[in-house]
Amino acid sequence: MIDMESMFVSRSYNDVLYYYMKSEKADLKGFEKNPYRSRDGVLPVEFVPKKTKLIGAFLEAGKTLGHPTVDYNAPNGFGFGKVQVTMSKGHRQSAAKVFLHSHKKRKNLHILPEASATKILIDQQTNAAYGVEYVRNRVKYTARARKEVILSAGPIASPQLLMLSGIGPKAHLYSLGIPVLKDLPVGRTLYDHICFPGLIFKVNQTGISFTEERAVTLTTIADWLRDGDSLVSSPGGVEGIGYIKTPVSDDPELVPDIELISIGGSIVSDGGPKGSKAVRKGMRISETVFNEAYGDIDNTDTWSAFPMLLHPKSVGYLELKDNNPFSYPRMYGNYLTDPRDMATFIAAIRHIQALAATAPFQKYGLQVHPARFPSCRGVVFDSDEYWECAVRTLTATLHHQIATCRMGPVGDPLAVVDPELRVHGVYRLRVVDSSVIPRTVSAHTNAPAIMIGEKAADMIKYAWGLQ
Repeated sequence: MIDMESMFVSRSYNDVLYYYMKSEKADLKGFEKNPYRSRDGVLPVEFVPKKTKLIGAFLEAGKTLGHPTVDYNAPNGFGFGKVQVTMSKGHRQSAAKVFLHSHKKRKNLHILPEASATKILIDQQTNAAYGVEYVRNRVKYTARARKEVILSAGPIASPQLLMLSGIGPKAHLYSLGIPVLKDLPVGRTLYDHICFPGLIFKVNQTGISFTEERAVTLTTIADWLRDGDSLVSSPGGVEGIGYIKTPVSDDPELVPDIELISIGGSIVSDGGPKGSKAVRKGMRISETVFNEAYGDIDNTDTWSAFPMLLHPKSVGYLELKDNNPFSYPRMYGNYLTDPRDMATFIAAIRHIQALAATAPFQKYGLQVHPARFPSCRGVVFDSDEYWECAVRTLTATLHHQIATCRMGPVGDPLAVVDPELRVHGVYRLRVVDSSVIPRTVSAHTNAPAIMIGEKAADMIKYAWGLQ
């Protein structure tokens, strides 16, 4: 029997593990039989069906440098492993597809596509939320709540909507002419995971890595639609994940500071005359920078590992551009403003170079590509100064923003919501998404966001006697 009340107050590993397992339906070649994995949920978690030989080299190179092959989602999963994906037979499974689509016909669920929430309605006398204002087809509507309003718009739109509704930093809201209902540090903390995709190694064998030209053909698409077993199933070429603690880490605990994302190719894999160039466009790499740095290896066989900074010391913030709900908010990542973050990136780059120098990778003749960045002319290639310049030139976000509606107890000057995700000082209003995560996690934020939803559902049911 689970003591739900004590579970809601506690925030230990075991308490949240229950909710990770509640949603998970794992098929991981034996890992799913471990006590911290589950086969009984609805969210499929599988290995990617199509891989290159480079993932084998990555795992073996890891072992050479002392990193065992592990289930990296285990409690002691410090090491390297094949990437685990929310996928079913080669087809990606989003939270909407898994949790929402099968319930679309429920009588108590109404989905309004192409609708934009513009304001949370709050009674100024009682400070209680009672509804939401939204616009659909250019017409303004109001939806009223009998019990409470649940805001789940994500780490960018949730703080935006709170501030538009008068909940946020007093001085900022006053400056935009928004009446202040509750002075809270909404958006004042913003963490993100950034990576460096520019460390690329040339491979001496043709056809060994992913390229879009080979992966996206009528045959591979037909195979993927039929059985999911083709190169199209690859999640952006990602094949493996590795967790390392660099020598510059100042964390006294055995906690990784870098995640290595092993790619069966690189950012040049989407090129060529028919290439979509989707990756480089998605990372907002200018054509001029890309062509000068990587033009001579575009659309060739390569390997890369993106180092992702897990626990940045640099802290950003988010604020409104104006009081128009259809204006995008302004985000200030403040990336790499703390010198410790750059030191961690350089240490990670040196570790990746050490991996590439091992026998498993040298079997494929890996050689680092000396990218020529316009902003780094005159800096000696492969020096620490060069890599600092390269990282600052080619920093990319992985969109793991958190903490803009940070969770914390009463009295925490940085907190927006309490441990039950209720907005401090505002009644009948909760925030349920990754914006409540108070500090960086050694993982991507998709699974934690799902866990938060699962746990919040139980908290809400318990609060209203619906268990």
